[in-house]
Amino acid sequence: MSNAETKAVRVFISGRVQGVGFRYWTLRAAEERGLNGWVRNLRDGRVEALFSGPADMVDDMLADCHEGPRFSAVRGVEVEDAEAPEASGFRTVG
Repeated sequence: MSNAETKAVRVFISGRVQGVGFRYWTLRAAEERGLNGWVRNLRDGRVEALFSGPADMVDDMLADCHEGPRFSAVRGVEVEDAEAPEASGFRTVG
């Protein structure tokens, strides 16, 4: 896979991921990697995110999502292919 390849994925993260700063951690980590997309809490207790950008940076972000911030306890990370967002930058939504 070359660095020029881009990729977009939608991710659903389960476990203790709300009330532990997961969205803000995700925002900072995605911005550091220059990714586009968004992150939000879901009513069922999961966090949903859309990551888009260079494939190696998206893969790196996905690997970090299995760990999460300090006080989280990630139990699962579901990943599906997605369309890249029209807007550039990364933000918290919802």
